[in-house]
Amino acid sequence: MSLSAVQKTLAGVGALFIAATWVFVVVARPTDWASVGASSQALITLGGYVTGAVLLLVATVPALPARLVSMIPVALVLNIVVGQIIGSVGIPLYLDSTGTVLVAALAGPWAGIATGVLSSLVWSAFNPSVLPFAATSAAVGGLAGVAIKYGALKNIATVLLSGAVIGIVVGMLAAPVAAFVYGGTAGVGTGAVVSLLREMGHSLLQSVTLQSFISDPLDKALVMLLVWLVLKSLPKRTLAAFR
Repeated sequence: MSLSAVQKTLAGVGALFIAATWVFVVVARPTDWASVGASSQALITLGGYVTGAVLLLVATVPALPARLVSMIPVALVLNIVVGQIIGSVGIPLYLDSTGTVLVAALAGPWAGIATGVLSSLVWSAFNPSVLPFAATSAAVGGLAGVAIKYGALKNIATVLLSGAVIGIVVGMLAAPVAAFVYGGTAGVGTGAVVSLLREMGHSLLQSVTLQSFISDPLDKALVMLLVWLVLKSLPKRTLAAFR
């Protein structure tokens, strides 16, 4: 799967929107982490991330190959069903990117980005709290696709290591959403971890960051492991059909 020059430009602008939003709310305005719920920071985070995610979607969807048309809905259902189940039982994990990473492994990072954003948009139709995380879902698909392209699935050690690294990056990207939009309690399990860290005397920034560095690397390592096991079980002819 490849993009035209115009599509690459759109994707680049979308990525810049997301990066600029993160830099502004985290680096340029670090003191505002204490004022959770401040409407300006929440709106900046939401607007920048969602705008960037939509631009990425507009850039990538037209380039999706026909062979993925039947695969992506399956990936979306997998993300949403697993995410809803895990989110309701209070485990400080997500596992809601398994379908996204599977598509990225089969068809590359651009397809992973499109699947991640589509998953968030579809899921937000009945769970609006997911929408602000569309940019992080795109990042998971893109980063996983690049990592897999360069050998992340070579053995179990590279699988787990690459998943942990992706989790650290995505956790940093998701932190402004968890803090500014949801006050650090975006999920049942992860919110409990943030609350516990706050009770231990950590600031909101420290609590959200520590929670992200605990939950996200483990979560993405498990997702990469699951995808690796699925791919190993698929016939070579099936794998070749998507590549």
